[in-house]
Amino acid sequence: MLEASIEAKQELDLERRFANEAGSVEKPSAIVSDVSPESTVEGDENDIPDGGWRAWLVVFGAFLNQVTTFGYTNAYGVYNDFYVREYLVETSTSSQISWIGSVQLWLVLSVGLVSGRAFDAGYFYALIVGGAVLFVFCLFMISISEAEHYYQIFLAQGIGLGIAIGISYIPAVGIIGHYFRKRRALAIGLATSGSAFGGTIHPIMLNAWFHGSWGFHSGVKASAGLCAGLLILSLILMKPRYPKNKRKASSTLKSLRYFLRDMPYVIMILGTVLTICGLYYPIFFLQLNAIKNGIDPTLAFYTLAILNGGSVIGRILPNMIVHKFGAFNVIVPSVYIASILVFCTLAIKDVPGTMIFAILYGFFSGSYASVLPPMIAVTAENDGEIGARMGICLTFTGLGGLIGTPIAGALLSTSFIWWRPTLFSGIAVMCGATCFFTARTLLAKRKQTNWI
Repeated sequence: MLEASIEAKQELDLERRFANEAGSVEKPSAIVSDVSPESTVEGDENDIPDGGWRAWLVVFGAFLNQVTTFGYTNAYGVYNDFYVREYLVETSTSSQISWIGSVQLWLVLSVGLVSGRAFDAGYFYALIVGGAVLFVFCLFMISISEAEHYYQIFLAQGIGLGIAIGISYIPAVGIIGHYFRKRRALAIGLATSGSAFGGTIHPIMLNAWFHGSWGFHSGVKASAGLCAGLLILSLILMKPRYPKNKRKASSTLKSLRYFLRDMPYVIMILGTVLTICGLYYPIFFLQLNAIKNGIDPTLAFYTLAILNGGSVIGRILPNMIVHKFGAFNVIVPSVYIASILVFCTLAIKDVPGTMIFAILYGFFSGSYASVLPPMIAVTAENDGEIGARMGICLTFTGLGGLIGTPIAGALLSTSFIWWRPTLFSGIAVMCGATCFFTARTLLAKRKQTNWI
C-alpha cells in the first residue's frame, strides 16, 4: 500500500542494492512479501486495476472514514479553546489541556505499529469495525462528562479516541494500495483530503453547537450521531481485494531491527518526529490566538475551518505531481515553507492576516500530511513491507505529537507569551525539513536518480 510511483523493475534493483549494502543482515521472511501470490482474489499484485468504479468507491469510502476520524483530530482546536476558556478553566492549565490533544495524536500515530501489521496480515474488517465502534462510544462518553473533571475528558478523548482513530487510519488508507499502483499517490491524496475536509466541517458545526442553544453535551451527542452514520457508509463502500494472508508475518521486533539499519529511513523518521513536534501548534492554538488578538469570536470560530479548507487543496494538488517529481522532492519545500509560516504567526494581529495565514498554512501542512505515506513508501523495497514501515514510522512520529503541543502550551503559559511556543515549533519543523532533505540525498544516491 501507499507507494508513490515505483515501478517493479526499480523495486527489484533497489532490493538488490540494499541487500548488497546490508551485508550479512538476515532479512525477515515477511518483509519479502506479506501477500503471497496464492492469497490474492483477483490475480497477483501486478494485476492491480488502477481504476474502475469499484476502486473509486473504495477511495470514497476511505475519504468518508478520514472525514470522520482524522478529521475530528484536526478539529481539536475547537475543544482546546472551549476547555481553556470555559469547561476546564478552574482545574486545568493550558499545558494540561494540551495533553489531551497530544496524547490523542500520539495514539493515532503509534497504534499504527499494531494496525499496520494487522492490516498487512488481512484483518481489515476487524480493525475498521472495532475502530468505528470505539470512536462513537468515546464521543458519547465525552457527551456525558462533567465540567472541571479533567480525567473524564482525558480518558475518553485523549486515550479512547486516539486508539479508535489509530486502529482504523492505516487500514482505511492502506486499502487503496489494493486497487491502485501508478495513480496510487493521487488516490491517496483524494482519500486523505477527507481529514482536512472533516477538519473544515467539524469546527463549524462544533462551534455552532457548543456556543449555541444546544450546548456542549448535546452538541457532542449530535456529532457522535453524524460520525456513526458516516462510518457505517464508509464501511459499506470499502472492500479489501486480498483475503487474510496464508503466510505468517515476521515479528514486529524483527522487522524493526531490519528497518532501522536503513539510514535514509532512520533519518526520515527523525524528520517526522521533529516536524510533528511543531506542525500542530498553529492548528491547536490558532482559534485561541485569534480570540486573544481581539478578533470577533464569531469570526474566529471559522479560522480552523478555513485552515482545513486550505489543507483540502494541499492534500490533492501536490499528489498530482508526486509521480512526476517524486515524494521527497515535493515534501521538502512544503515543510520548509510551513516552518517559515509558523514564525509568521508572531506578526499576525488582524483578520486579513489570520485568514491568509490559515489558508497558506493549511495548504502546506496538508501537503506534508498527504505526501507522507508515499514518502515512507519510497524507502520500502516492495509493497509487502510498506504497512510495517509505515506503522513503525508513525509510532516514532507519535512521540513528537505527544510532547510537541504540551511543550508549546507550557511555553505559552497562562500569561499567553506567544513568541516562546512559536520559536520552539518553527525551529522543530525546520529541522524536520532538513532531515527529509538529508534522507532524500542518500536515497537519490542509492537509486542513482534525483526524481525521488
